[in-house]
Amino acid sequence: MTRRLTVNVDHVATLRQARLSNEPDPVSIALRAETAGADGITVHLREDRRHIQDRDLILLRKTIKTVLNLEMAPTKEMLGIALEVKPDMVTLVPEKRRELTTEGGLDVRTHSETLKRFISTLRDGGIMVNLFIDPDAYMIKQSYKLGSDGVELHTGRYAEARDRKQREHELKKIYDSAVLSRKLGLKTHAGHGLDYHNIKEVAEIREIEEFAIGFSIIARSVYTGIEQAVREMRALIR
Repeated sequence: MTRRLTVNVDHVATLRQARLSNEPDPVSIALRAETAGADGITVHLREDRRHIQDRDLILLRKTIKTVLNLEMAPTKEMLGIALEVKPDMVTLVPEKRRELTTEGGLDVRTHSETLKRFISTLRDGGIMVNLFIDPDAYMIKQSYKLGSDGVELHTGRYAEARDRKQREHELKKIYDSAVLSRKLGLKTHAGHGLDYHNIKEVAEIREIEEFAIGFSIIARSVYTGIEQAVREMRALIR
């Protein structure tokens, strides 16, 4: 099975918004990432618009040739935007105003009926739906029951592990979750905190079909250029 890489360009927009300028342009970087072999582009349109703007999303939909994955909170506003823009895929994520980045997986237990209707509406609109969840058997099974097409396993705790014992513990949770997800017929993705040093062990889990990676690639591209940064990550995954 060919492993896929989607590149998150949020932090290109973060740099642009720091000066409220026109550069660097996340759409231009996304096109260069595609040229280098990225299988898709991911953006998180946050409620506070701290980095990606609505215009970025619209331009990406019109220009990129691969898969457009929209990360978003399950809110009425975002649902309307998704149904209008029609990304290829939506990944539902939790969102807090004060967080620097997404801090954990979506709570699929508390608001299950609301999420079920939300997922159904997106799928009826021709949009594939992923749920960004912690690597946990209950979360996997609940995502399946809610009707999602797939899951993105939150790899943050693995990436932040302080020692090898903890890292191996978190890696096993990811592996077990990926196996269960695949068994249930869900598309299995992984992401958050993955970089050029910690990707290899996760990439050895064959049940994971796709990796969503952003910050480390954008940081690497400051030194190497976006094309080389993407090529290096694809080589590590494959």
